[in-house]
This record gives sequence, structure tokens and C-alpha cells, in this order.
Amino acid sequence: MTKLTYLPGFEDSVHDAQRTFRSLLDANARPGTPCVVTANMTVPLGLTAACAAACLMLLDLDVRVWVQPSFASVVRDWLVFHTGCRFTQQPGEADFALIQDVAALPELSDFNWGTAEQPEASTTLLIQVASWERGEPVVLTGPGILHQKKIAPNLPAYFWDFWVKNHQAYPQGVDVFLFTENAVMGLPRTAKSEVFYES
Repeated sequence: MTKLTYLPGFEDSVHDAQRTFRSLLDANARPGTPCVVTANMTVPLGLTAACAAACLMLLDLDVRVWVQPSFASVVRDWLVFHTGCRFTQQPGEADFALIQDVAALPELSDFNWGTAEQPEASTTLLIQVASWERGEPVVLTGPGILHQKKIAPNLPAYFWDFWVKNHQAYPQGVDVFLFTENAVMGLPRTAKSEVFYES
């Protein structure tokens, strides 16, 4: 048990959980706008603090998680101890997917897009990125966005090709949360993306 418990979860379980939940709600309601995650915690190597806090809020005994193979086993140990979640090796079976190596990001169509009857049964992706900059600039439009929102998170350009297909499948499709070290950005399937070209 020692190897599982040497890293605690939230330092202030009630208030950290409430603040993290609020940040996730705000990020989903305002696509493309980074929201700070202020939870105090020590996390296993490979997880950012913001992503780890989200895992503690979103994962539980009833969900199946696909963890990108590049994560160290200590991350799986930590998740099991603190959330009780189960793991799957099949992306299409996952309720949540945890990704750290964006260069090896699978196609979004590899995950569960839900069904016409149950679109909410789709996979939610938790993707860690190095920064909100240095990626291909795109413009987001859709619910929760006033006019348009220009973003350039550090994602491979082909991610946005995947995203176009994902958005076109609405109401099916995956939802995404992007995480830096201490912030989260929501990309719900309702957000439409277009490559930004300087005029």
C-alpha cells in the first residue's frame, strides 16, 4: 500500500474539490478560455496539477479510463487509489481518456462518440499540453463564445482536422479538456474550429 499512498490527493478536500469543479464548469461553458485550477496537491510524475485535480473530480468506481501508454505505472496506481476507476486498453470503451503525449494522439474517431440515442455516453478526453501558445492558430465559434475566440494551444496541426470531423458528427462526438500545469480549457463538441489566417 505504501507505493499507492505516498502521494496524497487534495490537501483541502472540500474546498479544493469545489474550486476544481467550478473551474471545469467554467471551462466547458466558455470554450477556448483558460480557467485557473487552484487545488493544492502533490501529483505523480507525468500528471500536471490541473489535470490531476480534474481526475479526482471526474473519475470514480463506475468509469473506465484509457490511459495513454506513455504514462508511468505510478499514475495508474495513484488514480486507482484515489478514485477507484477501472482501466481499459480499448479507447472505444473508455468513458475518459488521459493523454500526455500529444504527438502520439490517436484519432478522435478511435474513441467512443456515443450514439444518436445516448450521445452523452461518449468519451471525454483529458489532454495535457505544454502551453496555450505555439500551436496552429484556430478560431472557435459556437455556444458560449461571443462572436469568435482565437486560440493556439500546443497541439499538432492534425488535431484540428480530427476536430472538424468530430464537430460535424454532433450531437455525437467527444468532448475535450486541455490542461497546462495550472489551468484548464474546455473544447466541447459544439465548438466549431477554423484555421486562422492572417489578413
